[in-house]
Amino acid sequence: MTRGPLSAAQRLLATGLVLGVTLVAFEVTAIVTAMPTITADLDGDSLFGLAAAVYTLANLVATVAAGELADRRGAVVPYSWSIATFVVGLVVAAAAPSMIWIVIGRTLQGAGTGAFAPIGYVLVNRAFPEEWHATMFAVLSAGWVLPSLFAPAISGLVVDAVGWRWAFLMIVPAALAVGALAIGPMRACPPTRAERGRSQVPLAALAAAGVGTWAAGIRLENPVTAAAVALVGGVLAWRGLRRLLPAGWTRAAAGLPALIACRFLATSAFMGVDSFVPLAASRIHGSSPTVQGFVIIGAALFWTVGQWVRARWPRADHALAIRQGFLILGLGIVLATPVLWDGWPLPLVFAGWSVGGLGMGLLFNPSTIASTAYATDGREGHVSSQISLADSLGFSIMGGLGGGAVALAEHSSVTLRGSLLATFGIAVGLAALGSVAAARSRRPAGLD
Repeated sequence: MTRGPLSAAQRLLATGLVLGVTLVAFEVTAIVTAMPTITADLDGDSLFGLAAAVYTLANLVATVAAGELADRRGAVVPYSWSIATFVVGLVVAAAAPSMIWIVIGRTLQGAGTGAFAPIGYVLVNRAFPEEWHATMFAVLSAGWVLPSLFAPAISGLVVDAVGWRWAFLMIVPAALAVGALAIGPMRACPPTRAERGRSQVPLAALAAAGVGTWAAGIRLENPVTAAAVALVGGVLAWRGLRRLLPAGWTRAAAGLPALIACRFLATSAFMGVDSFVPLAASRIHGSSPTVQGFVIIGAALFWTVGQWVRARWPRADHALAIRQGFLILGLGIVLATPVLWDGWPLPLVFAGWSVGGLGMGLLFNPSTIASTAYATDGREGHVSSQISLADSLGFSIMGGLGGGAVALAEHSSVTLRGSLLATFGIAVGLAALGSVAAARSRRPAGLD
């Protein structure tokens, strides 16, 4: 397809969006690297998974709020609030006297970064020609490249040299600079829909509260209490999610519901490994923070490679492209699993989990483009928030489940290896389900 050149304003906007992605990527990668040291210093292994889960739960609510605001008032307002909330969260975590304050800081950080993905999707659809969409999504993913290469090493060096608190503080100036640079170009993209329906933010808060309650419940030592609390959380989450996401997404109904299901399954499977490989490298292999970050660099890098491959050589059948991505993701999970044995070389873990990242990249672009095709003018924020919500939900559910497994190992005779092995096994199963759901993601004939 022949593409015309982008205008100066479009190039400036693209730069601002990439800087936002780079900021989030650096923060996510750097803090994942530092978390094993933080939990060890604050005696907070039992809250390791919760710190990851609350980040994505807050992200979930912010995603819905940002999508609504972007449709009603444009991108500038939600983006500005996100930068401010993000900076406050970094400062709170840096000053944390105990692990619970890390959890609070991570909650604010998750709320701060929640606007970045839906606003990016909205502005790509509003400001760029359709023939540029695949390339733009790949360009945005390129914002992960440098952080993936350098953030773990930088974070590890900072933690080793001056302490983990500076892993948070060093991001504050960058966040303020990105906000100053990115907001200006967004002013040229006003909202395209003036009508105001009922806000879905309360539903998002209900869903997040439900998922959080479920995640807290499965950590409880008493099995009866754990089951009761988890059940209450599950009911609350379902009451919110059934009205936030497309009808039929839990059974992968044809079209957009199946695409949303694929995103949920993909992020769940990826989270089930990526967040716990550094923990395994720390606790089982006794590696330093720098090495802990090294083993997951390849996954983030090859995620970007996969997106560029799909942008350069797109498949006409997005369902087949998504299915191939899931199969490669599943293979990567299998190849990364030997990290749970201390005799397995960590460079091989790096290589194996890079395969998983490649699978995510290969399925991510096709699922994003196919999903945003359902967005009508003025509803880009709504559909974009559904995509991002599925991503956040997947990260939250699997973060909570994996965190519960880690907590079980701390309070019972179950070993950490056994807990993480179960988590990795669930991740493989989710990738397999995703390969099946992908076949139902084709657009129904009546909607063409």
